[in-house]
Amino acid sequence: MTSSRNDFSGPDARGHFGIYGGRYVAETLMPLLLEVEKAYDAAKADPAFQRELEYYFTHYTGRPSPLYYAQRITEHCGGAKVYFKRDELNHTGAHKINNCIGQALLAKRLGKKRIIAETGAGQHGVATATVCALFGLECIIYMGARDIERQSPNVFRMKLLGAQVVPVESGSRTLKDAMNEALRDWVSRVDDTLYLIGTAAGPHPYPAMVRDFQSVIGRETREQIMQAEGRLPDTLVACIGGGSNAIGLFHPFLHDENVALVGVEAAGHGVESGAHAASLAKGSPGVLHGSRTYLLQDDDGQILEAHSISAGLDYPGIGPEHAFLHDTGRVRYVTATDTEALDAFQRCAKLEGILPALEPSHALAHVLTLAPTLPRDHLLVMNLCGRGDKDIFTVAAALGITL
Repeated sequence: MTSSRNDFSGPDARGHFGIYGGRYVAETLMPLLLEVEKAYDAAKADPAFQRELEYYFTHYTGRPSPLYYAQRITEHCGGAKVYFKRDELNHTGAHKINNCIGQALLAKRLGKKRIIAETGAGQHGVATATVCALFGLECIIYMGARDIERQSPNVFRMKLLGAQVVPVESGSRTLKDAMNEALRDWVSRVDDTLYLIGTAAGPHPYPAMVRDFQSVIGRETREQIMQAEGRLPDTLVACIGGGSNAIGLFHPFLHDENVALVGVEAAGHGVESGAHAASLAKGSPGVLHGSRTYLLQDDDGQILEAHSISAGLDYPGIGPEHAFLHDTGRVRYVTATDTEALDAFQRCAKLEGILPALEPSHALAHVLTLAPTLPRDHLLVMNLCGRGDKDIFTVAAALGITL
């Protein structure tokens, strides 16, 4: 049985969220995925694993991250009361560390000494390299050559942390191609390697496992907004690439029907331009990287090149749970262009003294449009899931500024 249309408790036993998800992989990978699933199911039920995870969240990552009332953004918008869930204040500067600590602890449980990962914007690569240094694990990061060029600070950080960064020259030389190479590596090193996937995508159990580790964001938000306002938020907003930060925020609220959930995809130069990464707005169901989901593809099923000014959103697919939530209507998915994200980046810097990453700048772009249309007692929480240090060269180039 697959998940029913209005059942948000998925995935089912075969890893499906409705018709999405599953395990569409080579036979060589099936024993590995079953091993990971078995180990994760045991870890979830093990209080010692949960205590260790909580220890590192608190004393290494710096959780809970603050829920911050963005007063000047609120005053600028003149409508809803805007809060930022500040996961950019985590160690390594993004939400990625939540999932990486969880999977690294799982690797220890499995006795795996070699970790591979893919990265686009570099934040997952940095977080993976960080936890590998922490736990003494070998670390290999696959990264598209184009992303290496536009995310050089993060590349250097990964190398300083002891990781080997492997440039990927195939395809569009971005995140999709890095994930392809990581999967090829995993097939060739089945005995000692764990693939530490960076988003809520890929074959089962990864979408659910990543979601579970990232759901600390939503659980904290729920508690913090109750302390601050005495009630649940009216609207939650998060950017969507693969979708880990968004599902982490949304999941603890899926059954709260009065809480509106909004995911913001990257529209690039515009969804009608063909140069975008809006898989839900302009894609169709298909199979990529081991699961069925919405993809940017042509009529023959060939994957189309995605585009976003944000390397972390530059992916032609989306996590399968988001595909399911899109079809059920539980989450509303919208888009923001490169230009809108750049404007939001600058607005946040000048009004709040915070440099957001280009990824959550897409979410903020929508907030800047949405908040003025809402009443002043409306509570809106946006996941500020990454800091913008890594993006200053990209932003400068887009603005025509020479550093």
